[in-house]
Amino acid sequence: MSVITIDINSDIGELPEAIANGTEEKIMRQLTSANIACGGHAGDEQTMEITVGLAKKLGVGVGAHPGYPDRENFGRTEMAMTPEALEASVREQIAALQKVAKRHGVPVVHVKPHGALYHAANNSKQSADAIGRAALACDRNLIMVGQSGSNALGWYAAMGLQTVAEAFADRAYEANGTLRNRKLPGALMQPPERAAEQGVGIATRSEIIAIDGQRLAVSAQTLCIHSDTPGAPEIARTLRERLLAAGVQVAPLRAKAAK
Repeated sequence: MSVITIDINSDIGELPEAIANGTEEKIMRQLTSANIACGGHAGDEQTMEITVGLAKKLGVGVGAHPGYPDRENFGRTEMAMTPEALEASVREQIAALQKVAKRHGVPVVHVKPHGALYHAANNSKQSADAIGRAALACDRNLIMVGQSGSNALGWYAAMGLQTVAEAFADRAYEANGTLRNRKLPGALMQPPERAAEQGVGIATRSEIIAIDGQRLAVSAQTLCIHSDTPGAPEIARTLRERLLAAGVQVAPLRAKAAK
C-alpha cells in the first residue's frame, strides 16, 4: 500500500503585526510550504526577509504569493488590468521574492496567486496566461498552485508549467464545490478539530462533506490554512497531528527537474 503524502500551506508575510507578535511563527512551525506576500497586495522587502529566514530555519518550502497591486483592498477586489500590465506586476513580485530568497540560499519553489487574482485565474484564461507567462519568465520550473478542479490548473499545464491542486481545510464548501462566502454562517471550519477532519478526508479519501451534507470529490496535493482565520495556529497544529495519526506524511512541494 502506497504512503499518502500531502503538503500543508498558508499565506504568510501579509500582516506585520502577526509577524511581530509571533503568530506567524506558530503557524509556520506546522507548515511544509509558505506562500509569501511579495509586494502586491501586501509585503515588502523587510517582511520577505523575515519570513524567508524563518522558513529556512524551520525547513518550510518557500513560494511566491503575488496579488493585484492593490493594498487598499488587500488584493481582494479584481482590478481592470491589461494582460501585459498584469504579467509585469506578477513577474516583478516573484522576482522580488527570488532576490530575497537567493540571499538566504533557498529556492522559490511555487507560485500561488492571492485573493481576487487566484479567482481571476480560475475564471479567465487571459488572466491565467498572464500569470503563467510571468512565472515562466522567472523560472520555468516553478510549480503553479491552483484550486482543485479549476480551469486555472489546465491553463497553466497547457503552458508547460508544473501544477499542484489545492483544497482548503479551514473553509466550508458549497454543494457546487465553491468555497462558502466568509460572510455566511458556517463558512469557517470551527473548532480546529472540524478543519482537521476535513483535511484528513481530503488527503485520505479525496472528498469533503459540503455545507448541505453532500459528499464531493476533491483531489488535492496541498492543503491550505488561512493565516487570518481565527485560531489559525491551533488549526494548523491540529491538522498536522491528525494527518500524521492517520498515516499521512507531510512534506513540502518539490519541483521536478526540467527535461
